[in-house]
Amino acid sequence: MSGLHLRLATDADAPALLAIYAPYVERTAVSFEEVVPGVEEFAGRIRECNERWAWVVAELNGEAVGYAYGSLHRKRAAYRWSVEVSGYVDERFHRRGIARALYGELLARLAARGMCNAYAGIALPNEASLALHRALGFSDIGVFPRVGRKFGRWHDVAWLHKVLRESPPEEPLER
Repeated sequence: MSGLHLRLATDADAPALLAIYAPYVERTAVSFEEVVPGVEEFAGRIRECNERWAWVVAELNGEAVGYAYGSLHRKRAAYRWSVEVSGYVDERFHRRGIARALYGELLARLAARGMCNAYAGIALPNEASLALHRALGFSDIGVFPRVGRKFGRWHDVAWLHKVLRESPPEEPLER
């Protein structure tokens, strides 16, 4: 997409990215958060993700229009080469290839950092997100039924998986 620029997010991006995220929290079950976090908390999330994984922002003609990030899959040491991924695009910019571009950049960065497996949890129904992940090579691995409760109803979450690399690196991880 012409004019689209992808880069690692910084603390300074927190207000713009939070503005993208807030409607998902307030009006949808796409995010299971029930209260929009504050800017400082959100900036802390960006920092934490960039320390071990990556948080990528998409700018279109200088305006932040989406982001995708990798985060902790599970705490136990044996899970350290697996990552959970998620992304959000400003509602005004859906269906323009931004999510696909974000995920392409994110997944490459995660593989370079030694991550071997990416997992995505998608609150159902969400055909657009399922189609995106499948198009990017993620495979369906199961559904957690009734796992999240938001807006007075239960929501299922589909889980998808993608191999990023076959084995962890023997060399120090790229930073």
